[in-house]
Amino acid sequence: MRRLPIPEEVTGYELDADVRQELKSLPKTLADDVARNLVMVAQLLDEEPEKAYDYAKIALRLASRIPSVREAVGFASYATERYTEALAEFRAARRMTGSAELWPVMADCERGLGRPEKTLAMAGAPEVQKLDRAGQVEMRLVAAGARRDMGQADAAVVTLQGPELASTAVHPWTARLRYAYADALLAVGREDEARAWFAKALEADTTGTTNASDRLAELDGVEFIDALDPEAETEEDGSVDGAEAAVSGAETSDSDADPESDSDPEAGAGREAETGDDAAADAGTDAVPAAAAQEDDAAK
Repeated sequence: MRRLPIPEEVTGYELDADVRQELKSLPKTLADDVARNLVMVAQLLDEEPEKAYDYAKIALRLASRIPSVREAVGFASYATERYTEALAEFRAARRMTGSAELWPVMADCERGLGRPEKTLAMAGAPEVQKLDRAGQVEMRLVAAGARRDMGQADAAVVTLQGPELASTAVHPWTARLRYAYADALLAVGREDEARAWFAKALEADTTGTTNASDRLAELDGVEFIDALDPEAETEEDGSVDGAEAAVSGAETSDSDADPESDSDPEAGAGREAETGDDAAADAGTDAVPAAAAQEDDAAK
């Protein structure tokens, strides 16, 4: 079996205790191997999902009967838009555990497969009532997305409304819910309300989950310029353009000027120095015969 490199510092003990408990059904060496691959999946999932998918497939070949492994493969497939595979893996994990926890992401896979009607059917299924509060909010977000997929923008706004949206308490899902509501409002032309909700999303977004600040700036007509971008426009303050104009002017002046012209201060200074040196040399030359003549007169 082809293996992928795993850093030595990855031990497998970085996994949650419940996942480690599942792996205890395997021989210890195999359990450790699977655990280390699962850690790599978790570490790479956000930034390098394709690599995470490769590690997940290795874990699947090693331990296909472990629910956490099937779940990891599901999320890696979902992150790389392999929605059919993701849905199959999530269903397998759900059969093994009997949990409804994966119901919202399974519904979102249906959206990814172009079946928003199926997503809405799942949003009304009894499994939703088995979800915790975070899961129910996630299901509402997915359902609102399905409404927008179907061109039902006003219905998406209504779908997101509820006690969780009205609450002033901040939870891990609060920023995403407020952001989605703001985006839905903007889609139906309620720009002022959208701006207010983007601001509320930004207040709750302590981890940078959303780009609410960028959306606010866009609505306010503020344009950010990367100071490190060599092609960035700097015409607003004119400072760089002015400097470039000065340099360009200086270069033009130098190229047009006669190199022997007295208008060049450095060349003039050089010539003055040379003239002074020549004069001093001439004076020194004339002084020698004059002194010799005086000595001859004295001898006489």
